[in-house]
Order: sequence, then structure tokens, then C-alpha cells
Amino acid sequence: MAMDRLAAMQLFVRIVERRSFSAAASDLGVSRAAATETIKRLEARLGARLLVRTTRHVTTTLEGEEYHHRCQSILADVEQAEGDLATNRPRGTLRISVHGYWARTFLIPHLPTFMARFPDLDLFIDEGDRFVDMVREGFDCVLRHGDPVDSSMMSRLICRLPEVTCASPDYLARHGVPASPDDLEGHSIVGFASSRTGGTLPLEFLERGCLREVKLPCRVRVIGSETMVALARQGFGLMQAPRFRLEADFSTGNLVEVLPEFAPKPTPVFALFPQGRQFSPRIRVFLNWLGELPYS
Repeated sequence: MAMDRLAAMQLFVRIVERRSFSAAASDLGVSRAAATETIKRLEARLGARLLVRTTRHVTTTLEGEEYHHRCQSILADVEQAEGDLATNRPRGTLRISVHGYWARTFLIPHLPTFMARFPDLDLFIDEGDRFVDMVREGFDCVLRHGDPVDSSMMSRLICRLPEVTCASPDYLARHGVPASPDDLEGHSIVGFASSRTGGTLPLEFLERGCLREVKLPCRVRVIGSETMVALARQGFGLMQAPRFRLEADFSTGNLVEVLPEFAPKPTPVFALFPQGRQFSPRIRVFLNWLGELPYS
């Protein structure tokens, strides 16, 4: 059965975003053959070639790039109109990327309420801290800790998570418990590598309302927060992380908080989503629901 023009536009936009006929067809629940035939008919109707297929991915022609921008605008207007009239009945699959521990702590315990409230909405959850090409990979929303750095993305602040400094009892027995950031000479950290620069992130402390950074040596550097906590438990050094992440370790005594009077600045959690999708009913209800969750 032939798709109507609006559906053909949606398919075309998703192919451009995913750079793949197969991935776009899977996202929209159609066969690859049907997707190929739809684009052939679209190009024939427009009298222009829109896409170029290579062995690795799909790209747009100049005409296809212009048509893509126009389709984005049209589809955004359609989603806005439908969302204004049916904000409580979003449909389809919402694809999000979020750190696994944050998902398990904040999202999953409350997820039954969200899914019951929106029975026509399905959810795909990608876990990790990795960089996500939201457009090419077809994600609707990414949740990340820290200030957003990609100006091409729309963002909404979800919450601010209190941070703490801690270490294992064994480490503190060997190196001493610091009373202030001035006492950190001779200490070391579990190094956490910045995903943007590759450099080791310094410790941060708020001292008399001013942010102070302290760089300390480290023998082990990691790019995953789960591994960082595991190494801190083994006595490899000081570390900083959101308090919620460490509450279980504090209660069991695996880790001990230090320098509470000089706590790091809270870590913001932002929802990021591509330009042109900010009016999606799926994203709108999801972000509103996130704002309702208890984070303290």
C-alpha cells in the first residue's frame, strides 16, 4: 500500500537522519522494499534525485538537502498542531539515551506510572556516557550530566544533583583525612577522563562561594563512572560524583565522605534534543514527566 505524501516526507527525513534505508524503515515499521519504492515514487513525482546511495551510507543531493529542510519545517508544524490538540495521546516510539545508573535510580522506579499515563507510547532506552549523534542514530532525546556544549542542540535543565568528595577507609588511613583543600598535597585521585578533551578532570570545591579546582596525580584513569567507583572502593584515591550514586557505599562504609564543607558545585542534568523536534508530543510529555520526579 502506497504511503501518502506526509508519510513519504517522514520516511525521507528519517532516511537522511539515519543515513540508511534499512534503519529508517525499521524505525518506522515498514519493509526496506516499501521504503525504497516510496522514495522512487517521491523522486519521480518531484522530478529530482534526492538521495545518493554509497556502499557505506546514504547522502542527499543538493535538491535533496533543500527538500529535507522544507520537510523538517512541515513535519515540525504538523507535530505542533497535533500536539496542541492531543498532548495526552502521544504515539510511537520515544528513543532516549541516558546513563544506566541514572536510569535505574530515577527513571525505572517511576516508569510504570509514565507508561500507564501514555499507553500509546513505547520507549527505547540506550545506556551510556558516549557521544551520541542524535540525528544519525535516530534518538529523540539524550539525558546527560554537565553543561551542554553542542549549540546545535536544544536543551532543558532537568535537575541539579548534589556532589560529594569521598575515598575508601583504607585510602584515608594511609593518606590522612583532609580538613580543607589546602591539605590535599600528597593525595591522589581516581582519574576521570573528559569525553570532550581526553584530559583528566580536576577536583572541584566551592570555597567561600568561589569555585576552586585542584589537580592531583593519578595512577589509573577511566572513562566510566562505574569503574571509577569500583577503583575508589579499592583505595586508588579520592573521587567526586553525585551523592545519589554513592549513598549505598556510604551506608555500608565502603566509601567515606570528606570535605563536606567544601562540596563541589551541583551537577546539572540536561535533556538534549535536535532542533526542529522541540515540539514533538513524545518529547514534551517525557520532559514534563521528568520534571515531576523527586531528585533529592
